[in-house]
Amino acid sequence: MRPTVTVYGSSIGQKIISAITGLFLCLFLVVHVSGNLLLFKGDEGKAFNEYVIANTNSLLIRSIEIVLFAGFLIHIFWGIRVWLFNRRARPLDYVENRPSENSSLPSRIMFITGMLVILFLVVHLRTFWIAMRFTGTGGLSDYELVQATFQSPLYDSFYIVCMAILAYHLRQGFQSAFQTLGLRPIWRRAIDWVAVIFWLIIPIGFAAMPVYFLIKGAS
Repeated sequence: MRPTVTVYGSSIGQKIISAITGLFLCLFLVVHVSGNLLLFKGDEGKAFNEYVIANTNSLLIRSIEIVLFAGFLIHIFWGIRVWLFNRRARPLDYVENRPSENSSLPSRIMFITGMLVILFLVVHLRTFWIAMRFTGTGGLSDYELVQATFQSPLYDSFYIVCMAILAYHLRQGFQSAFQTLGLRPIWRRAIDWVAVIFWLIIPIGFAAMPVYFLIKGAS
């Protein structure tokens, strides 16, 4: 029992938990952006509406959502614990502090970008998921809700900025997760290439949605 407590209470143990849950959430991003690509099909939302309805009525998807929600909570909790652990372990009274010489900028602001991603997640869930699943869409189809939301320049700007922040968070998080698990030194080049999918291509895929609907609404 003591070794288990030691692992979970140590810095490396906390980082391992944060790394595993972070990689799990990266897999969710692949699935999520793949489903959202149906918005671009050009069928006035028929395929996307069917996709959302199928997910809503699927017991398997509902069960996966519970696991996913737990994954988010665990990742957030342990991410905060790692940050607090590092803060307590780092002296605050350095005469001269040069953080740029010891770590990359994404690493130094990992906690800040994580908190901003959480803020975006709350707004995003309130705008789409809760409306589609619980409170209703005001007579709109799921596709029409997305279209109406993304025809607001203010919301589009917020969304795109958040995607840039997410990309920044993923750039550091994906690679550092494999570093924590001891795999990056072995497969460094492959991991760096795969990381591009998560911190660049996927955020661009999400950011394309508001741009697409804003242009569509203006045409």
